[in-house]
Amino acid sequence: MKKQNLSKFAVPVGVVGIILMMVVPLPTFLLDLFIAVNITVALLTLLISMFVQKPLDFAVFPALLLVLTLFRLALNISATRLVLRDGDAGKVIHAFGSFVVGGNLVIGLVIFSILVIVQMIVVTKGAERVAEVGARFTLDAMPGKQMAIDADLNAGLIDEAGAKKRRAEVAAEAEFYGAMDGGSKFVKGDAIAAIIITLINLVGGFAIGIMQAGMAPVDAMNHYSMLSIGDGLVSQIPALLLSVATGLIVTRSATSGDMGQTVTAQLGQNKLALRIGGGAALALCIIPGLPKLPFLLVGGAVLAIAQRMKDPEPEAKEEAAAAAEAVDMPAPDSPEQLLGEMRIDPLELALAPDLVDLVDQSSGDLLDRVRALRRKMAMELGVIMPPVRTRDDLDLPLSSYAIRISGVDAGTGQAPPGAVLAIGEGLQALPGRAGVEPVFGLAGKWVPAELHYQAELSGATVVDRASVIITHLAEIVRTNASRLLGREDVRALTEMVKRTHPVVVEELTPGLLSLGQIQKVLQAMLDEGVPIRDLVRIFEALSLRAKTTMDHDSLVEAARGALGPAIAAQYTSAGRLTVITLDPMLEQSLLESLRPSDTGAFMAIDGMRAEAIVSEASRLAEAAEQQGLNPVLACSPQLRLPLMRLLRAGSRRVQVLSYSEISGSTAQIETIGVVNGAYAGAA
Repeated sequence: MKKQNLSKFAVPVGVVGIILMMVVPLPTFLLDLFIAVNITVALLTLLISMFVQKPLDFAVFPALLLVLTLFRLALNISATRLVLRDGDAGKVIHAFGSFVVGGNLVIGLVIFSILVIVQMIVVTKGAERVAEVGARFTLDAMPGKQMAIDADLNAGLIDEAGAKKRRAEVAAEAEFYGAMDGGSKFVKGDAIAAIIITLINLVGGFAIGIMQAGMAPVDAMNHYSMLSIGDGLVSQIPALLLSVATGLIVTRSATSGDMGQTVTAQLGQNKLALRIGGGAALALCIIPGLPKLPFLLVGGAVLAIAQRMKDPEPEAKEEAAAAAEAVDMPAPDSPEQLLGEMRIDPLELALAPDLVDLVDQSSGDLLDRVRALRRKMAMELGVIMPPVRTRDDLDLPLSSYAIRISGVDAGTGQAPPGAVLAIGEGLQALPGRAGVEPVFGLAGKWVPAELHYQAELSGATVVDRASVIITHLAEIVRTNASRLLGREDVRALTEMVKRTHPVVVEELTPGLLSLGQIQKVLQAMLDEGVPIRDLVRIFEALSLRAKTTMDHDSLVEAARGALGPAIAAQYTSAGRLTVITLDPMLEQSLLESLRPSDTGAFMAIDGMRAEAIVSEASRLAEAAEQQGLNPVLACSPQLRLPLMRLLRAGSRRVQVLSYSEISGSTAQIETIGVVNGAYAGAA
């Protein structure tokens, strides 16, 4: 109990005593004793910092650093008082001054200056910077470490007691490095104070020696300089020891064992490096004029150490590698592993086991083509195509592949190994099996790759397997671009526009439209095959329309109207735009039939009339396509979206443009047909 009380009150009493030393004069005997204590404690602190297993084992170091700094400053003040008052500061200071000065004042000042520079600029400055960076990184890593502890606790890898212990360690580590960041400032301030105190002793002692003691200038300079330098040395040596200890503590990495074991193990783990180093030291002996004995001794010693080292056992290497892999690989039931397996990729290409050669860099260029496709889609649609996860799927039939969006099959096809797809007629004489081009549905045949030229000679178009898959993937991305445009993609596109046109974005969002509303508009445009590359014009049109209405269909029409010429240019060929129009009476009737709803406006017409409109528009479009034309159906802006939805629901998808979109085009308008919507039984 008495021992506990003694340890409890020793430090507070000691700190109070240090404060009293700054004001109460000390006899020379006590000053010598305290100087010895100061040097010994600094040496012990340095040794402890080298033998601790990890920095937190010496967590009291920042507080101890402050106490020892105060103790050293108190000794400096006491020694200064004795030097200036009595001209004597005890035997320790006198011995240090006499030994270092050695009868030459200039040498003493130079040695003292070098010690101060080494401590302040090299050791203290470096330790201060490392402590600052370590504190910053430790604090930044705290949230991630806490989340990892919670994840392990939820997974059952640790119990509540273990989680509590690890949280306490994380908090203690952050507090320790934060305290070390501040403690390193004490060391820096102590070095500056020592310089100032030494200068005061030199100037003050010289003045007192001449004016009060009646000494000759030379005698006063020699006497007080010796005492000032001795005082500075007995202060700087412990300060240097503590600076080194501070640097050792903050530069310790996550290694097991004390510093001596770690240094020995890591420096001696490579025999080849030691042999090369020893050989290089011996090779220096051939330089003319260079003393050979020192390099012979050092080089021979290094080679002897390398020869006595044992090679690591193969089993140990394998165990170390296995342990490293076990650390790197998460447990099969860990939250990280399960979350990774649960994640659904937005775009996935699954290959049958016999098609994995397509992703082999040495035999196929499928992955390179996928990367090129991402750029092509960005330039074509204005959407950053998500990364395509390519993997093998044992559940797929041999020679087949599947393109999936959010885990759901969006398209499947065949790509037999060692074959190419020949499309055309006159392929009966070639061996192979029947196939279908997946995008346009053209009939073809998968023929052996070595018959590639024979198939071309027969007039067929030959496509390799990778091209078939990439063409299919591109078409899937085009038709499903709206599904692939996520909220994060819209945010990234908005930030891109904000860098070049900040006013446009600030006016639109979040004041008028949210990112979700903008996403719905962009998805609707992509769903109709309209590229969204010109986001500046789209955002400007949305800003104007959103001030008067928040109706989704109205916002889409405003965005399309801003891109009218670009939309019409998609269907223009050789300066000519082929158009199918509505009969004026039919168009007026359809406008009168428009009815609002929660999902947008629709035409309230009977089924037979709707079927007649779809059938006649499809017939006219097919007839135009047979002539090599790419027709569009033109109508009023109010009717465009409901009519497009009606045609999309039919068997034929015809592009519908409004008059305002067509009027902005510089192409020549050519009308090839009129839809009148007549059907049997009409009045």
